[in-house]
Amino acid sequence: MTRFARWTAVAAAALLVAGCSDGSSDDAKDKNKDSATPPSATSPSGASSGLPAALTSQKLDWGECKATADSPAPGSVWQCSTLKVPLDYAKPEGETIGLALIRARATGGQSKRIGSLLFNFGGPGASGVSTMPSFAGTAAKLQQRYDLVSWDPRGVAASEGVRCRGDKEMQAAESVDATPDDAGEEKAYLKDATDFGKGCEKSAGKLLSHVSTTDTARDMDLMRQVLGDQKTHYFGISYGTELGGVYAHLFPKNVGRVVLDAVVDPSADTVGHAKNQTQGFQRALDDYLKSTGQDPKQGSQKIVDLLKRIDAKPLATSTGRKLTQTLALTGIVLPLYSEQGWPTLTSALKAAENGDGSELLTLADGYNERDSSGHYGTTTHAQRVISCLDDKQRLTPEESKKLLPEFEKISPVFGDFMGWDTAGWCHDWPVPGQHDTPEVSAPGSQPILLVGNTGDPATPYEGARKMADELGKGVGVELTWKGEGHGAYGRGSACVDSTVNSYLLDAAVPKDGKVCGS
Repeated sequence: MTRFARWTAVAAAALLVAGCSDGSSDDAKDKNKDSATPPSATSPSGASSGLPAALTSQKLDWGECKATADSPAPGSVWQCSTLKVPLDYAKPEGETIGLALIRARATGGQSKRIGSLLFNFGGPGASGVSTMPSFAGTAAKLQQRYDLVSWDPRGVAASEGVRCRGDKEMQAAESVDATPDDAGEEKAYLKDATDFGKGCEKSAGKLLSHVSTTDTARDMDLMRQVLGDQKTHYFGISYGTELGGVYAHLFPKNVGRVVLDAVVDPSADTVGHAKNQTQGFQRALDDYLKSTGQDPKQGSQKIVDLLKRIDAKPLATSTGRKLTQTLALTGIVLPLYSEQGWPTLTSALKAAENGDGSELLTLADGYNERDSSGHYGTTTHAQRVISCLDDKQRLTPEESKKLLPEFEKISPVFGDFMGWDTAGWCHDWPVPGQHDTPEVSAPGSQPILLVGNTGDPATPYEGARKMADELGKGVGVELTWKGEGHGAYGRGSACVDSTVNSYLLDAAVPKDGKVCGS
């Protein structure tokens, strides 16, 4: 089933790597002595309690990165390795799994090297191993003093990646209506959700109960130790901001320089996140419509009418496949992640109005990681198994249907979809969720830089302030960009880029509340 909820991993990863930062900050003598000191050959401080030496003292065997089914080999500057972590942190001496890592060494020499800078690109479910090389141009300034390091979190891609259904099943599910109009469509919608969960359980087995954000945060601290770093320096984007907040809560004394860009609201539960995203996507759509000279209310209604016509009669495309209402909505969503995508959206909507669904289908396929041969990627599979283990709240279809008027009031275009998603996403899931909201309070942590974008569709701007409040007094430092699209760093603002670079490279913490214009 096609979805764009839960921080939308695919679009985030695909579009964030397109940016290129020119970072205007000069290198300067580091003011943070602990963070600037080259890693010690002895065991780093703050070791995770209870982990055996076989894990904390393991030596990574870095070698040439190989091509995978979904991405080519990244080139000689990149090295890959595998980190052993406990399957279950309650049984640290027990079974282990392997996490795929990738790195490029710092370019500025050992004397200037601060340490490793870990990246998580969102999702949950985005592959750091495949995304990191594409983001290197944006992070070139940072690479002068950091090893750039990323990984596939547990359950993702090369790290015991979960595939819940095959390509034929994925394509067949495109016919399922994600905004059911009658009892038959509702039954098919919920059955598809149940079948997807069963497929995940069959693929993941006992791993399905051990892919939570908390598990991955603990993996990060083991990674810190094995990499030889005294502190964890981290750049989290989208869902990666929630991961960063959870890490800070678990290991506040191990927090080094941490940037959270496109910040998730940690105070929101399942319904709260759905409402946030409904508001965020409608806000981005309004901005898009204004840019084309349209009244947002009238423009939205025109799209609603188009989607209703497609729901009644799917559009033909050049591929022979039909553009359904759900696929059309997915195609509309993707270009809202970046202002550069807006002209593409204009063209696709015009073609659809003229009866040709080809362009919207191409956009939907891009979001769904479907290539021309009909092969689908698995990012959304991992996204679902992680978020459904994290989230305890399980709404019944009846409870979700009662919320639909409220969702439709927030957005006539996206409200129905997001309202139904609160019931369908984790419907009949094989394992229970862990919490209503993540715990991110981090007393004693060093300052964490939170970057919010006023036009962000997937993680609305208000999330940065909520994260600052939840982290606690003196920890969260908020930076605002008056921009468009998902995320801020590397998106064209010299102010944002230089502020982030100065913080990561020079330990220069900006004034809380700093604003960068568009």
